[in-house]
Amino acid sequence: EALLEPPPGASPLWRRTRVTGLFPGDTDTDGLRDAIQRSLAPEASRGLELEMLADRAWERAWLERFHPMRFGERLWVCPDGQRPDSRDGVFLDLDPGLAFGTGTHPTTALCLSWLDRADIAGKRVLDFGCGSGILSIAALRLGAAHAIAVDHDPQALEATRANALRNGVLERLETASGGLPPELRVDLVLANILAGTLIELEPVLARHLVPGGHLLLSGILAGQADQVGAAYAADFALQPPRQLEEWVLLEGRRR
Repeated sequence: EALLEPPPGASPLWRRTRVTGLFPGDTDTDGLRDAIQRSLAPEASRGLELEMLADRAWERAWLERFHPMRFGERLWVCPDGQRPDSRDGVFLDLDPGLAFGTGTHPTTALCLSWLDRADIAGKRVLDFGCGSGILSIAALRLGAAHAIAVDHDPQALEATRANALRNGVLERLETASGGLPPELRVDLVLANILAGTLIELEPVLARHLVPGGHLLLSGILAGQADQVGAAYAADFALQPPRQLEEWVLLEGRRR
């Protein structure tokens, strides 16, 4: 079954669950098998499989399938050092490390395409749940004056700073794990997270966005758009959702 975010307050149980674990190559496999079988019911351990894997740089293996991608008319997201021949392109060289955000997921693609169309020159940006930093760095490459990238994951903040340095925008980017100053005001808020978290964050995002400022929300399944929109309707004038595959983007302006 697909692993998707449950509705707020729900605690679903999957009928079938497959668990995969990685262990050092010198692990005692007989002892490991015995320990697992002792810990699980007989029917759960019946399908146990042990396999020796060839050593690879697993955190980077996926890069073999990561190629330059264009979003809108100008914006290109490229694996580091793989730029296409585009005279008018705006390039973002990316190495996400262990953080989310390469442009391959529909939610990220929706946000990047919006940024390419928007006039964000000179704007102050807040990127909430920044992952690899792809959205805040794209905004800076497209002319934003300053960005604050927020994530609770230290790996994400590390990847964001490295990517900002790689793209020559580090001096215009701040990173934070939370605790934003209450007086902070920005012109554009980007939040590509999950629907339940977006609903919880509404007061925070509304507080930091100037009147008339733009709000961009994604990470939302089509069936969740009405619920998220309802949580933001009092403080924001929302546009109809934009959809790509089963995911949507909500755009609004601060009242």
